[in-house]
Amino acid sequence: MLATVNTLTTPARRMLGKVRRLARTDPALIFHRDVVRPRILRTPPFSGTTDEAAEVHVLTSEKDWINTIWALRSFYAQVPRRYALAIHGDASLPAEAVEAFRRQFPDARVIEQRDVRDEVLDGLAAYPRCRHLRETNTLAIKSFDFIHTLRSERMILFDSDLLFFARPDAFLAYLQDEGRRVNTFNRDVGTAYAVDIETIRAAGFAIEPEVNSGFGVVHRDSMRLDWMEEFLSEIPGLTEGHFWRIEQTLFALCASRFGVELLPEDYRVFLEGRVEDRPYRHYVGAVRDRMYTEGMRKLKGPLLQNASAA
Repeated sequence: MLATVNTLTTPARRMLGKVRRLARTDPALIFHRDVVRPRILRTPPFSGTTDEAAEVHVLTSEKDWINTIWALRSFYAQVPRRYALAIHGDASLPAEAVEAFRRQFPDARVIEQRDVRDEVLDGLAAYPRCRHLRETNTLAIKSFDFIHTLRSERMILFDSDLLFFARPDAFLAYLQDEGRRVNTFNRDVGTAYAVDIETIRAAGFAIEPEVNSGFGVVHRDSMRLDWMEEFLSEIPGLTEGHFWRIEQTLFALCASRFGVELLPEDYRVFLEGRVEDRPYRHYVGAVRDRMYTEGMRKLKGPLLQNASAA
């Protein structure tokens, strides 16, 4: 058998590896990820996302753009207003995804890297550490492009791996209270920043523990470039820290200086157990499979009921 496998072409070996992986995969996962998930593309357009009382900003990519449609559809199904929507693609986002977003959300802005990257970098010319981070870290799009393109005073910070099952009342209370001048976020499973929290505090900066930048309300004037340049300059190891957590650390630092509160326990990222009666779940990488086997399984009835057959 070994000799036979070694004589296969590279594409054939890849296909064989995929078949073997599928054979070890939960059938429910395969069905909901590969059969149910694409059906969202056959749902009617969701128009009218023009309410600039707040604007949703989400970053997506080649791997997660269909999940993003599920996330946004589930959110708008539970909130009373059609808040403005800006969908940012990273450099990997294919034309197929851009076309799908424009069909699904005809009043949204789909912001491609080719249209905004140079403009954002030019705006960071006076902030060399911010500019370098934006040039080298894809997730820095959340830190810089979101605010650069924001048309409202408040942003709904939104990740592509959220699913909503009920009205998020506590979140809406923060969002709709125009006199509440703090940023608010969902709680992380623990404190997860690019460097340890003791290093940040030893450098002289206050920071709220357990901020997760996947979902929240962010005021435009809380994400100041001079503050972010200061943090990147003065916190040892921040720019070389955990690659995927630098933007989260910047959101936490800016909010801690501006004013910050965390959403209740029902909004915390959690890795064990079922969603039960929580209003939503953030399906981070460690529980991504459950986005399909739990989340999409629960939502396929309400979200896919108007999907076309073809």
